[in-house]
Amino acid sequence: MIRVLLADDHKIVRDGLKRILAAAADIQVAAEAADGDETLARVKAAEFDVALIDMSMPGLAGMDLIKRLKIEKPKLRVLVLSMHGEHQYAARALKAGAAGYLNKDSAAEALLGAIRKVAAGGVHISEAAAAGLLQAGDKPPHEALSDREFEVLRLLVEGLGPTEIGEKLHLSVKTISTHKARILEKLGLGSTAELVRYALDHKLL
Repeated sequence: MIRVLLADDHKIVRDGLKRILAAAADIQVAAEAADGDETLARVKAAEFDVALIDMSMPGLAGMDLIKRLKIEKPKLRVLVLSMHGEHQYAARALKAGAAGYLNKDSAAEALLGAIRKVAAGGVHISEAAAAGLLQAGDKPPHEALSDREFEVLRLLVEGLGPTEIGEKLHLSVKTISTHKARILEKLGLGSTAELVRYALDHKLL
């Protein structure tokens, strides 16, 4: 039996996922979490085979959450289920320690297959994302950003201000402003509006 920790901040999403997983005789939803901090607490308190996590939850989230989960339980297999484009985020998630990345648009069968694959020790990403990871050559400027800068970029283009981002990431407004300045410099942009356009052009939204 594959014991799964289900982590998503939307109850309706968790309920839908539970119905999908309930149809599989070899998969059990052993616990749920509604944010990143609760996810980490659950992992500290019990053993799971797979943590199925959303990328964008309140509190500890994204690459930071993946890294913390792997530090706490190195053998835990982390499968990211996200609305964000796989070709932009899969490589970062895998580098942070995830065993797989699945877009929320995927079919139920794909989810079940991904859970079984990572639980067995494999890595799951789509063929398109795998091809992108293997391609050499010119990389877009945003790939030079650190994970923290990438997270700040994502929140900026979602419309959050420095104060809101600081509260979400538990960082000072000054630190967020420094990250923003570095992001604009690395991407050769002059404003948040240009950053949003860049994100649209590179399918980061």
